[in-house]
Amino acid sequence: MKASRLAAAGAVAASAVVVLSSPAFAHVSVQPEGTAAKGGYAVVDFKVPNEQDDASTTKLEINFPTDHPLASVMPEPVEGWSIKTTTSTLDKPVENHGERISEAITKITWTATGKGIEPGFFQKFPVSIGALPEDTDELTFKALQTYSNGDVVRWIEEQQEGQDEPENPAPVLTLSDAAEDGHSHGAEAGEEPADDAEAAAATTTAAAETDSSDTTARVLGIVGIVIGVMGVAYGVLAGRRRTDNA
Repeated sequence: MKASRLAAAGAVAASAVVVLSSPAFAHVSVQPEGTAAKGGYAVVDFKVPNEQDDASTTKLEINFPTDHPLASVMPEPVEGWSIKTTTSTLDKPVENHGERISEAITKITWTATGKGIEPGFFQKFPVSIGALPEDTDELTFKALQTYSNGDVVRWIEEQQEGQDEPENPAPVLTLSDAAEDGHSHGAEAGEEPADDAEAAAATTTAAAETDSSDTTARVLGIVGIVIGVMGVAYGVLAGRRRTDNA
């Protein structure tokens, strides 16, 4: 009886975990590879999970914000998918880092050339974007996910302050503060992501740590030798005393 009760409780707990965790993984989301700092560039991944058991995701449409247009938008090729970008004229031109922008990419569409995202799998769609705006803390990308059976899920609902998360939330990219030196350029496509100054600092730190370790080893070695010599001397003196006393 006790064993059966434990088994039943375990099954209920497992079911609760599945039910509670599923929504967290079901949303189309966007995350940076590294950081997405204000005023810089970043590579972001649109993560698309398949929610259905009997259909594949065959198309993804990501709409880019027009209130904070991005001058540079470059999708990375994804095997098994064709890519189409849509450029639109902005209703109101904006200034971005001293550049006047009247046109911008407002949508990217990925269409599966094969099976698409099958049940039980997800796919990442990387895009290089920038320069990121400095007058907002986040960017919202409304998305449409189309399945092979014709179903379309519209991930377009924006989170309202003080309210529960909507059923179909739009992907939101949170922007971090710019670096103090004003040169936070992130990982723009075609650029080396490593910063020379950071690399040099890391090398210097590593070298300092190595030198410190070597110095410590040498000091300990010298101390050991001194102690050894003192021990030998003490042994010789002790032997002589025993001989004289005899």
